[in-house]
Parts: sequence; structure tokens; C-alpha cells
Amino acid sequence: MSLWQGKSKGTPLGYRIFVWVLKSFGVLPAYFLLRFVVLYYFFFSFKASRQIYLLYRHKLGYSPVSSIIKLYKNYYLLGQSIIDKVVVMSGIKNKFTFEFDGEENLRIIAKMQKGGILLSAHIGNWDVAGHLFKRLETPINIVLYDGEHEQIKEYLERVTGKRNVNIIVIKNDLSHIYAISDAFIKNELVCMHADRFMQGNKTMTADFLGEQARFPMGPFLLASKFKVPVSFVFAVKESNLHYHFFASPIKDYSGSAKEAIMQEMLNDYAIEMEKKLKQYPEQWFNYYNFWKQ
Repeated sequence: MSLWQGKSKGTPLGYRIFVWVLKSFGVLPAYFLLRFVVLYYFFFSFKASRQIYLLYRHKLGYSPVSSIIKLYKNYYLLGQSIIDKVVVMSGIKNKFTFEFDGEENLRIIAKMQKGGILLSAHIGNWDVAGHLFKRLETPINIVLYDGEHEQIKEYLERVTGKRNVNIIVIKNDLSHIYAISDAFIKNELVCMHADRFMQGNKTMTADFLGEQARFPMGPFLLASKFKVPVSFVFAVKESNLHYHFFASPIKDYSGSAKEAIMQEMLNDYAIEMEKKLKQYPEQWFNYYNFWKQ
């Protein structure tokens, strides 16, 4: 069973303080304040810290000291990703730079007019990636869980304003499936995470860092059912003010053996995800036992 609960931490007051600092002094002073806030989560979020430490120590093979240092950097980069989301989406003055690796793949998939699915993971900064999809000049739909605290969500919506993409919220009544289907019918792109699932969701397994891990079946089922081209996308931070966007070459997972196609897609996705995790280990933001069966 996945131990992820579909919720984000934080308080409205904390967000207000950081937004005030951002508007008054800029990004780098906000990062300085963040270093002290991170200490709270570093020392008192035992369950989450334990899982990330075990990832670094036993899955990636870092020494105990290096694992602890990376744990702190992980929390710090998570905080930076939240700050950067507010900055980019609300139009606060900044000096961020962006590098696009594989953007031509997404332009190709958009021109195919067959619809398409872009699969990402909780590695790097998904919110910044979603905002940058506007460069494609094609309708974009982002599928996500509505797991943030309602007050925080309302406050961020007031600060950041209208998004440049259409949000499809995953709901228990499965209405999101119809919204995704409608997007594909209109030849639009659908972006979604494929590395988390809620209890009760159907799952598939694939080898990830040397052990079988469970992934949600939904994204792979949708791609195979609608026979849309697929690309794996990630947006990671490479310095304080620089992001690197990756989009894999397009692959068409079509054929009659649906289960085999879905498994092939999942295996390819797990390989891409593992590459990015090893390249950017501090930007893994899954704070639960990813391999628990």
C-alpha cells in the first residue's frame, strides 16, 4: 500500500510571509529565510526524513554523513520549488533562466494533432514545467490530485492568478476520466504524474533502483486505450536561478496486446525516472516508502 496521503504541508501564514519577502526583497532573500524554516522539517518530520535518508543510504549508496547532508538539501530544494512556483506563476520580477532539452519533441507531438500524454514524476519542479508549456502554443491539460489544504490553495490562486494551462482534478467520481478523454478527442496534450497512487487505486509493478515498485495503472492505461503518443518530461533545478527542462523522444505505444504495451511503457518510464533520480538525487520529493508492497 502506498503511504502517500495526497496532501501537502504548510500553512497560509507561512505562504503569506514568503510572498511578502518575495515582493519586497526578491528571490535570494527568500531563499535565505528558507534555510531556517527548513531546519524545522529537517529535525521534526521524522517519518519523511527517515524515508529520504534510507533512499540515499541504501538505494543510492551514499555514506551516512552524505545522506544526512543530502536530506537537508532535499528539504531546501523542495522549499525553493514552492517559492519558484509562486514567483514564476505570479509574474514576480526574477532572473530565472531556462534550458530546454527535447523541446522539439513536444512541438512534434503537438503538430501531429493526435493528442498526446506527457508523463512526469515528483522529481524537480512540476509547477514550473507546467507553466513553461505555454511555449508550445497548444492546449495543455495538467492532471493532479486536489490535495493541498483549501486555505493554502485559495491563497495561492489569489497570488498567482489564472494559470496558462487547464487543470483536471482527480476525483472519486471519475469525472476526470471524461475530461481527459475529451482532451484527447480535441487532439490536446495531457500532462500527469505517474509515480504516486492513492490507496485503492489499481497499480502495476516495475523494477526501480533494483527492487520492484508499484506505480498507478491509470496513466499507462489511458495512453494505451486512446493510442496517443507519449513523452516523458521533467524540469529540474541546476542552480539557484536556472532550470533545465527535459522531454524524451516521442514513442507510440500502439498494438493489440494492451497489458504488454502498458508494461513496456511503464518499464521505459521507470528507466527514465531512475536516470533523473541518480542525476538529481536531492530533487526526489516522494516522502514515503516508495517500495512498500
